[in-house]
Amino acid sequence: MARDTAPRLLRQFKPSPDIAASDGKVGNLILRSLPRKESSLLFPEMEFVRLMLHQVLHEPGEVIRSGYFLNSGLGSLLTTHPDGKTVEVGLTGNEGFIGLPVIFGFKTSALRVVTQGDGTAYRVEIGTLLRMLPRCPELERQLQRFSMLLGMQSTQLAACNRLHDVTERLARWLLMSHDRIGGTVLPLTQEFLAQMLGSRRASVTGAAGILQRAGAIEYSRGSVGIVNRAKLEESSCDCYVAIERQKKRWLVEAN
Repeated sequence: MARDTAPRLLRQFKPSPDIAASDGKVGNLILRSLPRKESSLLFPEMEFVRLMLHQVLHEPGEVIRSGYFLNSGLGSLLTTHPDGKTVEVGLTGNEGFIGLPVIFGFKTSALRVVTQGDGTAYRVEIGTLLRMLPRCPELERQLQRFSMLLGMQSTQLAACNRLHDVTERLARWLLMSHDRIGGTVLPLTQEFLAQMLGSRRASVTGAAGILQRAGAIEYSRGSVGIVNRAKLEESSCDCYVAIERQKKRWLVEAN
């Protein structure tokens, strides 16, 4: 997997507060929610980053030096084991932020964070972000809310990985990815899916075959196409619905 090569990929992007707050160029939902005053403080301090497939943004135990407001694309949060095996415990797209431990006073990441597909993000140095938070109460509130949503998601995924078979989990994973990427074709290999689901490659191959025969997906080398979302939802475990239901409930309560 490629390590974070952000300095080589960066180009400065400093939109005016009006553009940052209102037009469609900013895809990150946290940034779009900010009042004009906070946008005017934050956007000049960020850099627009192009992210590559399987780019590693954070490693467990390493100091978090940069945070990422995903604008497009997908980030997987992985727990790693001494034998090198990984299991996905969280998934975020343009609704979130990568680098949450620093918001609560921690300096290092407990997880590996890897991009899934090419994407873009607004990158901010952690020292800069921490200096900004006292002056940006809405930003701090949105980051704290997202941390709760991600924690709830991780709790559900822990139960999912223990209780449900690989076909149900694969369907759930594809639904969550589809929600965040939007496209119907996902650039995925069997090996990478096996790492995400904590399963053997042969098990993922079998699960993909079941979903393909059900008419939910089309699987080819290196990509998965979603051809019938309704059938994919029928094949998924209840965890997808549980996550979405709780997320909607909390968003209503918060507003």
